[in-house]
Amino acid sequence: MSARVVADYHALVRALTRERAAGRSVALANGCFDLLHVGHVRLVSAARREADILVVALNDDASVRSNKGADRPLVPLAERMEVVAALAGVDYVTSFPEHTADAVIRALRPDVLVKGTDRDPDTIPEAASLAAHGGRVAICGDPKRHSSSLLIARKRRGPDPP
Repeated sequence: MSARVVADYHALVRALTRERAAGRSVALANGCFDLLHVGHVRLVSAARREADILVVALNDDASVRSNKGADRPLVPLAERMEVVAALAGVDYVTSFPEHTADAVIRALRPDVLVKGTDRDPDTIPEAASLAAHGGRVAICGDPKRHSSSLLIARKRRGPDPP
């Protein structure tokens, strides 16, 4: 694994304080990352260019169920964290139980919050938490043509006709 997994984001505060003391900036990307796909890889790759340190925060299993439905996640949190930690460019992986990443942002105080291209920077739910400490939003990755939800729907529907 290339990244350090710190399951509780509160425990990550001290490590990020040391990183900042060494002059490094911090980017935070968050999401479910259920069924890792090329869109996730491209998002992480682009997010890596936004700061010196990249933290990826994953919704815990209960939070994914709340956001996506009772049949999600397909991959349990510990495994999702391990897979994301193996991606090039990720420095830390953590998790959060809340519906949004507001509490993570307030605790970790990222310089940059990275969101996918399906998001509008003016309607990011965590914008106020980010602005409170002077952080900025970066829209990264490729056009949203890939998602775990689409992969799951395609699998349930069956193969596309020839």
